[in-house]
Amino acid sequence: MLSEVARCRICAADLPLGPNPVLQCSATAKILIAGQAPGSRVHASGVPFDDASGERLRDWMGISRQVFYDAGRIAILPMGFCYPGSGKSGDLAPRPECAAAWRAALLAQMQQIELTLVLGQYAQRYHLQAGGGSLTERVRSWRDYWPAMLPLPHPSPRNNRWLSKNPWFAAELLPQLKTRINQILDSEVK
Repeated sequence: MLSEVARCRICAADLPLGPNPVLQCSATAKILIAGQAPGSRVHASGVPFDDASGERLRDWMGISRQVFYDAGRIAILPMGFCYPGSGKSGDLAPRPECAAAWRAALLAQMQQIELTLVLGQYAQRYHLQAGGGSLTERVRSWRDYWPAMLPLPHPSPRNNRWLSKNPWFAAELLPQLKTRINQILDSEVK
């Protein structure tokens, strides 16, 4: 199925840089990162989270680049696989055609997922059926989804202000996240 996704052209006419699906999946992955859509730098490299957001996310998770990019352990499935372009306040929303065409089938192939990190509002709407409430309210209520899912803000540097206004995130949530990830990855070896 990944080869089909790589050839996808469903929304090509609406992509400013053309199609370049960026994702990482495997049937053996234990952790799923449900993100938004690649930025322009990731579009150019073809490597998910190959930017400052990825550095912060790996730090939040407490894992190395080597572990992060091991598709057999970590799946990275954004809501939109291609760079959607930019608008006045940052990148545009993920193209909706992508999730409609591919998401359910790809998720169905990943039956060993033990933890899904749900980054940002678009992924949270899909995975948490989050209708009302703010992203902050969902992240603050993280224990309601724990230990199978975890709503997170996007790790983008654009969210530095959010992080400084919500110190509980680093103090309370991140230590639990790192412990859970270590438990999942350590159990693979046993």
